Order: sequence, then structure tokens, then C-alpha cells
Amino acid sequence: MVSFRHDEAGTPAAAWAPYLAGLPAPDLEGLERLVVLAAHPDDESLGAGGLLARAGRGGLDVVVVAATDGEASHPDSPTHTATQLARLRRVELRTALGAVAPGAALHALGHPDGRLAEHEAELVARLVDLVGDGRRTLLVAPWRTDGHPDHEAAGRAAATAAARTGARLLEYPIWFWHWAEPGADGWELFRVLPLDDAEHAAKQAAQAAHRSQVLPLSEGPGDEVLLGADLLRHFAGRREAYVADAPHDAALDDLHADRADPWGVDSRWYETRKRALLLAALPRPRFRHGVEVGGSTGALARDLAARCDRLEVLDASPHAVAAARERLAGLPGVQVRQAAVPGGWPEAPGDGFDLVVLSEVGYFLSPADLDGLVGRVAASLAPDGVLVLAHWRHPVAGWPLDGADVHRRFTDAGLRPVVARYADRDVELLVLAEPSVLPEPAEGA
Repeated sequence: MVSFRHDEAGTPAAAWAPYLAGLPAPDLEGLERLVVLAAHPDDESLGAGGLLARAGRGGLDVVVVAATDGEASHPDSPTHTATQLARLRRVELRTALGAVAPGAALHALGHPDGRLAEHEAELVARLVDLVGDGRRTLLVAPWRTDGHPDHEAAGRAAATAAARTGARLLEYPIWFWHWAEPGADGWELFRVLPLDDAEHAAKQAAQAAHRSQVLPLSEGPGDEVLLGADLLRHFAGRREAYVADAPHDAALDDLHADRADPWGVDSRWYETRKRALLLAALPRPRFRHGVEVGGSTGALARDLAARCDRLEVLDASPHAVAAARERLAGLPGVQVRQAAVPGGWPEAPGDGFDLVVLSEVGYFLSPADLDGLVGRVAASLAPDGVLVLAHWRHPVAGWPLDGADVHRRFTDAGLRPVVARYADRDVELLVLAEPSVLPEPAEGA
């Protein structure tokens, strides 16, 4: 985190102009929805006011999320309490949106100003709920390295939500322009959106609507202007700058880093029972070449290895892979790889994989990635291949899919008929295979 003051002279806006000239525009093709996250009211107008105006005029579904009410902007104000400031800034935000996107839906979450990082998981869950299947959605948020703790928390939350939903992601710097020094490097991720006359005028009107920030609250000490003329010059021109960095979700890897057994696979009866159910549901005693997606620490893979000549265990988490390799060391025919699916799907042998197992992992993919995984499995499953799905039946907070969604996408794709199903209060297990490859009934049955 950098150190800066809003009331001290920063880098002048003119210093950035040579570096912004000629940068490519962001990809806005094929969008149906724009979701703009602001850490505080006014962030959306400063960083994305022109984009909001373009989306509103273009008929996109526009959603604005204000994580906090910005009630800590004037902590020493002699005229306004934090509650009064929160109320005032919500009114200003609605006025600003009226200038750029009158039809926008506003979600004011009311998290504490200055302590947004403490509520990051809640913010991620709300963004995921609002975005859902993000394939035609652009999620825009403050930059993860903007230098303000609330902005950075908002940026991290948006990056996580974009990874989980498959939304496109753009991030807008605000305080970066004030404290950073221009340099020749580091511009490969920046994009510049040119604004036409109407978009520029709407953006300026939206900024002016945040009167509590661009004008003094009073003449008294503690009521000084927060966004002075020097800072506002960074947002007065006819272009908006964004960072097109990749979405990133480290939650599952962090979970494995923090705990040796994050899911309780070695201690919970639910996990022991689920593995026993899955193994009992396998329709054949032996398989040539199996794949387990989302192997975590390798507890299920250890049992699957006894039924497979070869077994590939995939997980996106480096910490999970390290734990699985330790658990599975020395088992013949087992390979553990760090791989995110669908992109990291292994090359199938000539006759395909005859066993694919997805146990409590499908809902940790974005909807687009899950569809991609369905396609990879369909293309690589052997004619006598068996697909086993086992997922928790309760809601999965913070992700757009649940177990029922995962199973529905596989069964709707028609990969194989469902030949066995087990469900109780907590778990559903499906076995998909061609009935013709199942063992003959036991004699006398």
C-alpha cells in the first residue's frame, strides 16, 4: 500500500497525456450488461462516467454497486455526522447516475467506509449474485493496485467475482494518477476509451453531482474539499483509462494454504461416506485410464488409484497439488498435475478416458468454464467410458452455480445416459454410461 494525501500536490494530469496517447480501446463488443462497482460514491463517476453514459445510451442493462456510503470522507466535520454524510452521498450518487445512466439499477451495500477489506467475501458474494452467468457482462471496478485500501479491496472482490462468473473485467485507476510517477513501462494492460461530446458532458455532470466531495461542506475546518481541482483534471478529458488485467480467484488455494485438511476429508463422516458411496457406484471393478478433476489433497484419488491402471489427478491449487503428491507418492500409475479446467484438460489416450470423476468441484467453475469442461469430457470419453458426478446439494455461497446446475448441464448435454443415481439430504451422485457396457446381471438376479 502506498502513502499519499489527497490535499497535497500530486502528479499533474498533463504528465500522463503522452503515455495514454495511442493506447488501444477496451473490447466492448457483444455486451448486454454493464456492472460498475464503486468503493465509494463518486468513484463510478470519476473512473467510469463516460462508459456508463455510453452503456446507458446504448440500451445495455446497467447496474451500479456502491460498496460503502463514503461516510468517512470528512471525519472531523463540524457540520455533518457520519450518518448525515452517508445519507447525503447516496442522494448525490442517484443524481450522478441520472446524468449518465438514468435507467441504472443501484445497489448501495452500506459496508463501512475505510474497512471494506473486512467485508471482501460478502462483497464477492453479492457481485456474483448480481452478475450470475457473466458471458455477456462487463464488470468494472477500482484498480486492485490503486493505493487506497477500499479501492484495492473492491478491485480484488471484482477480480474474484469475474473469475467465478466468467464476466469480462476492467479496472479504473483513481488515486494512482495522483501518487504515481509516469514511466515508459507497464502500459501493456492499459486501455483508453475515447468519449464523444455527449459522453464527456454526462461524465462532467455526474462528477459535479457529488457536491460534498468537489466543494467544501462549509467554510469551517474539517469541511474542506476532498476532490480538488488538480485531482479532477485527471478526469476532465475526453478519454477514460482502464486496466484490462485478468480475473483472479485465489480463495481455494488460500484455503489449502491455511489448512492441511480444508474439507475435512480425513475427519468428517460425510466425506468418508461419500467416498464409499462413489466407489461402490462404479459399475466395473477396473478401469484403464481415469481422470479426477479437483483432486484436492488426494483422499479420493488414493481409493480410485486402486481401481485404475492409470489415473490423472487435476487441481488448480498449487497447495492442493503439493498435498496430493505427498499423499499419493509411490502409487503406481498416478500423476498429479496443477491444471485449471477446461484449458488444462489432459490429452486423452487413443481410446479415450474410460473413467472421469468430478466430486464437489463443478460449482467452483464459471458457467462458461463448466460448459467448456462438458465439451472436453464429451470429446475424450471412451465408448465404454463412465462419468461420475458427486456434489453437495446445498447452496454454494459466493459462486453462481450449485450442484444441481452442474449435474443438469452434464445430463442436458447427453454425453451418456444416467444409469445410476443416489441422493440424500446432503449429496447427489450420478453415474453416466452406456448401458451396453455395464456388467451382466449376476446369475440368479
